[in-house]
Amino acid sequence: MNTGPVRVGAAPVALVATTAEVLAHPELDEGLLAPWERRRLAGIRVPARRDDVVAARLLLRLCASRVTGLPPRAVEPAQRCPGCGRDGHGRPYLPDRPGLGASFSHADGLAAAVVGPGPVGIDVEPLTRRPGPVPVLRRLLPHDEVDAACAEPDPGPALLRLWVRREALFKAGRDDVPLTVWTDRRREAVVALAGADGVTGAGWDDRGAGADRAPGALVPALSLGPAPSPSRSPAPPSGR
Repeated sequence: MNTGPVRVGAAPVALVATTAEVLAHPELDEGLLAPWERRRLAGIRVPARRDDVVAARLLLRLCASRVTGLPPRAVEPAQRCPGCGRDGHGRPYLPDRPGLGASFSHADGLAAAVVGPGPVGIDVEPLTRRPGPVPVLRRLLPHDEVDAACAEPDPGPALLRLWVRREALFKAGRDDVPLTVWTDRRREAVVALAGADGVTGAGWDDRGAGADRAPGALVPALSLGPAPSPSRSPAPPSGR
């Protein structure tokens, strides 16, 4: 594998897709995953959830490939927990590219990932998901932000946007980074991207951008065909 510092001016790459789109991508297959990742997959008993995890990990490799110029098979992400310091879980990173940040997310048939210089974080949730109950959210999120969301005519979407924003910032590990939130209506998803100023990508799709999209922000998507509509019941966000 080629190693070394990130090239000067390297732009971050973020991609959002359905799980089906990722698993059908010609550059990606489950064989790219490391043995430790496959061991973790063995503990997932629900096939749909397992597919989501696989898709998110593969999408992370595709983002890293676009940033570094390496083929996806040469990308070897790792994970380390900032709390306990152990490997194999927690925040993803690229051991051979210490200047790059990495993050991925998956939820009910959706996957998202970002790789770029500095701290980055990404979160994706289905449009149909409604976080709650509100007393729990007040324990997890700033009270004033929850109260402002609850004051809107339809609190559900506002609370969901608030949740994905906070999750993306948490994954980035900082609150003072650029933050973009948008709605991908083609995939029926809400996405938040933290710490990826000037993001670019292979295959951008501006269709379905929501009103909460940041002015001038690109809307990243992995466009491989029509996205199926989510068929699973709404559930509270998992924090992935």
